[in-house]
Amino acid sequence: MASSPRRRRPVVGDPVDLRGMHRAISEFCEWMRMTNYAERTAETRQVYLTWFAAWLEERGITRPAEVTKPILERYQRSLYHHRKVDGRPLSFGFQYAQLVALRTFFRWAARTNRILYNPASELELPRLEHRLPQYVLSAPEVETVLSTADVGSPLGLRDRAMMEVLYSTGMRRMELIGLHLVDLDGERGTIRIRQGKGHKDRMVPGSGRWPGATATWPRSAPATWSSPTRGPSSSPPRGVPSPPTG
Repeated sequence: MASSPRRRRPVVGDPVDLRGMHRAISEFCEWMRMTNYAERTAETRQVYLTWFAAWLEERGITRPAEVTKPILERYQRSLYHHRKVDGRPLSFGFQYAQLVALRTFFRWAARTNRILYNPASELELPRLEHRLPQYVLSAPEVETVLSTADVGSPLGLRDRAMMEVLYSTGMRRMELIGLHLVDLDGERGTIRIRQGKGHKDRMVPGSGRWPGATATWPRSAPATWSSPTRGPSSSPPRGVPSPPTG
């Protein structure tokens, strides 16, 4: 279940310009990794900053020192008015994540004397919505979902084990992907999550049938999929909206 390393996206801009956005974003992401930010956080923020740098470049701005508060507010408006391929707007949560990346980046740039002042210090973030799910599956519907896995094949057994663990524990998707077989204690009914949200280890109780499902799958999995202690190295597809161009 452990994921393989992802390819890092290239940063736009002139890498030769020591004061340019390309160099600043690369050094900022290196700083995040040096200070033990989660790798996924560093990768995601690099994507958001790369989109921002491309938006700046279209307007003739190539250096962090050239960015002002009105420019950031204009970019914020472009996020608000941007529409995806299906015509829907970007969610406020997605806009919030992009703007947080900008605030963190310019705070770092000001603290390391790459810019004279922080233009994002007073940038207002959108208020996030907190909603409950509109529809919750009933017990029979959950059984229907679980039964979609073909337990007659190793791949189906793996899928069934993953769904049983998710349903029994409520853990996050990336925490499931990072699990090792040694983290599963079927006898005690607990699962160890290593370096989950906030870089914290924790033990979660699990109910239901996951111990049997997770015990069955390793015995049938091809040797090329896993070692005795690690799950298969596979990553889920990652889908993110296109960067704004307005």
